[in-house]
Amino acid sequence: MTDFTPAVLRFHDGGCATGSLEVISPTGGLLCLPKSANRGSRVKLMFLTQKGPVLGSAELLSPVSWTRQPFRFVGLAYGDERRLRAITQSLQSETPIQDVESSRILDGEQQWIEKYRAAMIHRNPPRRRLLKLALAALTLTAFGLSSALYLFSIHFK
Repeated sequence: MTDFTPAVLRFHDGGCATGSLEVISPTGGLLCLPKSANRGSRVKLMFLTQKGPVLGSAELLSPVSWTRQPFRFVGLAYGDERRLRAITQSLQSETPIQDVESSRILDGEQQWIEKYRAAMIHRNPPRRRLLKLALAALTLTAFGLSSALYLFSIHFK
């Protein structure tokens, strides 16, 4: 979308977040949020368009950055779906032919995003986990030895 489009998200636990809508399609879009939310979260999403307000149920997908998160619609009322289709069709008719080059750039960015996600899935576990495990074992050993010393000191008094 070309101009700033504020969006409001209402979570099932009652929480609320505000952001802006950057990309929209009949099936979903991309939100700019202050902080990304959990993947798979179901929200009520509301935003205003030139054709009127759109309110629907959406599922948040894996964030593509700290502040950008895609979503897909899982439920829209007929009137909201009609307004959404009207706004996306009007945006498509305004799209200049030069966007072919920018779509190639977006395809390259999409490949980079997929490569990054694959690397994050297959990364080695952090060493902090091993350090915490060693520290827990050391603490447990120290507690056991101190308990044994205490019991022997009581026994020999």
